[in-house]
Amino acid sequence: MGYDYEVFKSAVLQLTKIDLNAYKESQMKRRIDTLIAKHGYKGYEDYVGALQTNRERFEEFITYLTINVSEFYRDPPQWDYLDKCIIPGLIRRFGRNLKIWSAACSTGDEPYSLVMALSKHIPLHMIRIVATDLDRQVIEKAKVGLYSEKSIAAVPVGFKNKYFTKIGLSYRISDEIKSRVEFREHNLLEQNYAAGFHMIVCRNVLIYFTEEAKTEVFRKFYSSLVPGGVLFIGSAEQMINHKQLGYGRVSSLFYERPKTV
Repeated sequence: MGYDYEVFKSAVLQLTKIDLNAYKESQMKRRIDTLIAKHGYKGYEDYVGALQTNRERFEEFITYLTINVSEFYRDPPQWDYLDKCIIPGLIRRFGRNLKIWSAACSTGDEPYSLVMALSKHIPLHMIRIVATDLDRQVIEKAKVGLYSEKSIAAVPVGFKNKYFTKIGLSYRISDEIKSRVEFREHNLLEQNYAAGFHMIVCRNVLIYFTEEAKTEVFRKFYSSLVPGGVLFIGSAEQMINHKQLGYGRVSSLFYERPKTV
């Protein structure tokens, strides 16, 4: 048998601990084939050899493989609902010391948006967000906190003026906001999940997973939430089977682990 995509997936799993079987094959294969063609490799076997020996190619592969399209306050109406309904409800139930996880946080747009949204209700020094991503490079970029004008377009004007400084054509987020986020590397498909969260935010990444992998992630999120805790997902990730998984539907993109009686 030749060195086909199935063999390539096994090699990638050994090399990176990323299981490509959990991703939609047509999308992932197309992205990987594009990288192979870009650098003129002969095929999967040749490319695996490069991943094993060339650190630059390896880092590029991880970055390209993990989908890192992100922006602040993505889907503004949902953030408005978060501000007016979800956050006040969480504070009523649990107080202001909320434990929040931004999963698959990409370049930090989402957890930093969360800090700003929470700051309308909670003193900044009391806010703490745990933000995780598979890709070490995007975590490093998130820690730098430098963003394009397009990326921050939906940030409310007051926050934009208060927490961003223009640096050339880019905008740097303030240390006040950055200090409220703790970044960690984490693989949603491979590693254990921490528990005790009052809210988990995971948006616009599960659409790239198979239905089986997506369901497993939703199950793990459920276990990570406290009773009464809320999961905030992306607009393309409606949880059709939420009842079977134990969730209550709060609104189109917000789901709750039911409160204990």
